[in-house]
Amino acid sequence: MIFILAASFLIGLLFGSFLNVCISRIPNGESIVRPRSRCPQCRTPIGWYDNIPLLSWLILRGRCRDCKTKIPWRYPLIELSVGIWFITRGWQLGYLVDLAKDGSAHLSDSDFLSLGVAQVGLTILGFFLIGLMVMDWQTMILPDAFTLTGIAIGLFLVCIQAIFLGPGEDEVHLTKHSLHLTSPGGVTDHGNVFLTGPESLIVGRIVAICGAALLLLLIRWLYRAVRHREGMGLGDVKLLAMIAAFLGFWPAVLSLFVGTLAAAFYGAILLARGKAGATSKLPFGSFLCLGGLVAAVFGNRLIDRYIALLR
Repeated sequence: MIFILAASFLIGLLFGSFLNVCISRIPNGESIVRPRSRCPQCRTPIGWYDNIPLLSWLILRGRCRDCKTKIPWRYPLIELSVGIWFITRGWQLGYLVDLAKDGSAHLSDSDFLSLGVAQVGLTILGFFLIGLMVMDWQTMILPDAFTLTGIAIGLFLVCIQAIFLGPGEDEVHLTKHSLHLTSPGGVTDHGNVFLTGPESLIVGRIVAICGAALLLLLIRWLYRAVRHREGMGLGDVKLLAMIAAFLGFWPAVLSLFVGTLAAAFYGAILLARGKAGATSKLPFGSFLCLGGLVAAVFGNRLIDRYIALLR
């Protein structure tokens, strides 16, 4: 377990360093490959020894080696945040490995692979959400390179999970009738309609993506109809659809609820301090990303408890 956690943290730091490049360049339409990383002030290329995640920032005491310009706190914080997120997913993966070795949980190979793919999906989702949170906060832009790519990856991972479903798992029967065998090779169908497990999982996730997007489009249209101005951009719609691609519809709704509460609370603080007015714009996508992270970690438990309260 310790090895898995250490490896997860180191890999997370590397991805965090790459995410810093994406955050700095993608909103400006720049390539993330060329040119090499350089100081934004003196334009001096940064050597590999000054580009070690977290460690280089500490050694340089947060300043450029050449011009001594301060390196923003954002860089080590993002690297650390991604590293911590990868640790949480690594812990879950290590827990699955321990369960598989122990044998008490009776996990089949298909169950283990499916759960492993789910953890990989959450790892990728966290990477996208942390990046989008910072980009929207700084630039009010949610790039398609992250949101649309995230939707595609989420659907791809769902398709992989569908491959490892057990016989009869996730099947959905839509009528009360059943299929009857009348003779060898002959089947009488009394109108039974059903979806196999893979069909149910994949179609259900596609419906979740469309439903999440339509929900936010409806809210966007209602706001414009009432206030006669735009309340949110299409980037927020794509972001919620991306969360649904990884988590499903109801966790996406939960992320919208949490994000809305967080945005309202932050807006109330700004209004109380006189730093914003009724028409001030907030980076709602950043709060939606926060809601997505909450839904990724606690979503199923919160939804289950809410359902239990309604019973």
